[in-house]
Amino acid sequence: MAEQMRDGLWELTAEEAALARAAAGRLADAVGPAAVQGQLAGIERLRTAIAVIAISLAHTHGRLAWFLAQAATALTPVLDWRALVADERQAFGTRVPEPGELTDDVVRHLHTTLAAAPDRALDRHRP
Repeated sequence: MAEQMRDGLWELTAEEAALARAAAGRLADAVGPAAVQGQLAGIERLRTAIAVIAISLAHTHGRLAWFLAQAATALTPVLDWRALVADERQAFGTRVPEPGELTDDVVRHLHTTLAAAPDRALDRHRP
C-alpha cells in the first residue's frame, strides 16, 4: 500500500482515508499497547484484529478492500489456533500455536501503514 502510494499508483480518496484511519484506530484498540497486552490472550488479540479488518472490509470497495482482504487472508492461520488443550477428536482440526507464532508484529505493521496512509493522501491534496 505504502509503495503504491509513494509511486503514485494509488491515491486514497477522502472516504478511503477516513476508513483507513478508523481501521487503524480499531486495530490499535484490538492489539493494545505492549505494556498491557498480557491482559488479553494473543490468540484473542489476533482474532479481534481479523474481525476489525473484516468489518472495515465490509465498508469499502476497490483497492482498499483488496488490500484489507489480503491482510485478513494473511492472518487466517490464527483461525486454526486454540488456546485450550483439547482431545484432538473434539478440537475440529484446531491446534495450539507454537510460542513464536503468537505475535502482534504483523498487526502493528498493518496499523502503522493504515494510520500513515491518510496523512500522505491528505498532504498530497493540500495547496
